[in-house]
Amino acid sequence: MARRKKGMPELNGAGMSDISFLLLCFFLMTSSMDESMGLSRILPPIPDGEIKPPEIKAHNILIVLVDGQDRLSVNGRIMDVNDLKAAAKEFILNPTNDPTKSSKRPEEIPGIAEPVMVTEAVISLQNVRFTSYEAYLRVQNELAAAYNELRDEESKARFSRKFSELNEVQRNSITQIYKQRISESPPKDTRKKK
Repeated sequence: MARRKKGMPELNGAGMSDISFLLLCFFLMTSSMDESMGLSRILPPIPDGEIKPPEIKAHNILIVLVDGQDRLSVNGRIMDVNDLKAAAKEFILNPTNDPTKSSKRPEEIPGIAEPVMVTEAVISLQNVRFTSYEAYLRVQNELAAAYNELRDEESKARFSRKFSELNEVQRNSITQIYKQRISESPPKDTRKKK
């Protein structure tokens, strides 16, 4: 008696596309996108045409420029990006009352009994069109870190806690002492016109 060879059984794949589509939909609906990416900035409201913007004195402005080769200069002085946080903190704090750095003025702040000396520092961030996104983000992170450290130091001195551990009233008072004033100008085109 001759034996017949058994053939390989075939698999019906008619429903595979439906299953694949359902799995795709399931993963899209159940996964979450990471929302911590990007820069958190609150843009000011559009100014009324009749209101003049406040005049800022030149010594209160720290000019941070990133060029097309990702080189950083602060007030015309070439600087490594790792030194930017310390330079920004010193400019904002101005512990020696240097007349070439930011000035301070007394201000009444809710949640704090006595008037507080508040800095008038503004950081002007400028870049050119060929600045890499990585360099731009590193500069932004260093400037944000400078403000975060100043707020942490102030909250530890006033309330003996980190800024993140403060209640809302205390956080608002510390934020008013160190307002994050970073002005960004549109990127400049440095190509030569023909």
